[in-house]
Amino acid sequence: MTKLKTAVVGVGSLGRHHLKWYSKLDNSDLVGLYDIDREKAERFAAEYSVTAFDSLEALAQAADAVSIVVPTTDHFTVASQLIDRGLHCLIEKPVTSTYEEARKLMEKADGHNIKLTVGQIERFNPAVKALGDIDVRPAFIEAHRLAAFDPRGTDVAVVLDLMIHDIDLALMFINSPVVNIQASAVAVVSDLPDIANARLTFENGAVANLTASRISLHAMRKVRLFQKSGYYSLDLAAKQADLYSLAASGEPAEGMRLPLGKSGQDVIYQKKQDSGEDMLGCELSGFLDAVINDSPVAVPLSEGVEALRVALEVQRIGRESARRMMEQGQT
Repeated sequence: MTKLKTAVVGVGSLGRHHLKWYSKLDNSDLVGLYDIDREKAERFAAEYSVTAFDSLEALAQAADAVSIVVPTTDHFTVASQLIDRGLHCLIEKPVTSTYEEARKLMEKADGHNIKLTVGQIERFNPAVKALGDIDVRPAFIEAHRLAAFDPRGTDVAVVLDLMIHDIDLALMFINSPVVNIQASAVAVVSDLPDIANARLTFENGAVANLTASRISLHAMRKVRLFQKSGYYSLDLAAKQADLYSLAASGEPAEGMRLPLGKSGQDVIYQKKQDSGEDMLGCELSGFLDAVINDSPVAVPLSEGVEALRVALEVQRIGRESARRMMEQGQT
């Protein structure tokens, strides 16, 4: 099997998982890593018997493909340098801190024959992949992503930390331009919003209602899709899906067939359990396969940029809503 020389920039809590998978994948030959914390870099390099590069330039000379897993504020600087040196890049979400930076990355990438993808890992969730054989055309999506407080993600607001996953899924499933955004947000324990709600209206008339919180006592990651032909409930935490689809009477279909009242139609119910596939392993293996086979990446840079654009607009509107509420409370 063809192998690519791989490396990781940033070996924090998430970057370490990228290291682990690059060391295990059949299409990867892990050559090293780079981190501004030299002691940490050398420790993980020793653990995986690879090189702790002393600069991005040195890493770029040794690797073919790289994961960029540094703080979001550094994504643009690091990605720009590696793109200029011709490396294929997986950039963790959100792609950059600002839309302007993201657009500049797209322009920079146009002049290079490289693959760029964004780490929107929920696309590799077995619950999401369970919809692969279904004609998904939702009229309404409802998503709840609730988590306990973790200081690790507070360099960005909850919209860029958590909600952007569900924004990306809504954009993928609905596949229509966003024409209206309503949002509200509240900062509770950090300096940036910790709870946010957004209502996205799309050009085709579909609506997505998204809620994210990083100060919840109970974790939840659920997405529900409603469309004319069925209802699909995805439990992203459990990595399983409950699928309800309409079927004509007598039509053969996989799953449990239940009559729908007196409508003369049946509902076909299927429960898709966790397939056992590791999401990050699938994401990284797919990225490397796209490079090796010169095939499209799962999450093109353009789609990561659009998810960022919508997320930043949700964040802006949410902050404006919070500011107005505070001003009214002071009068």
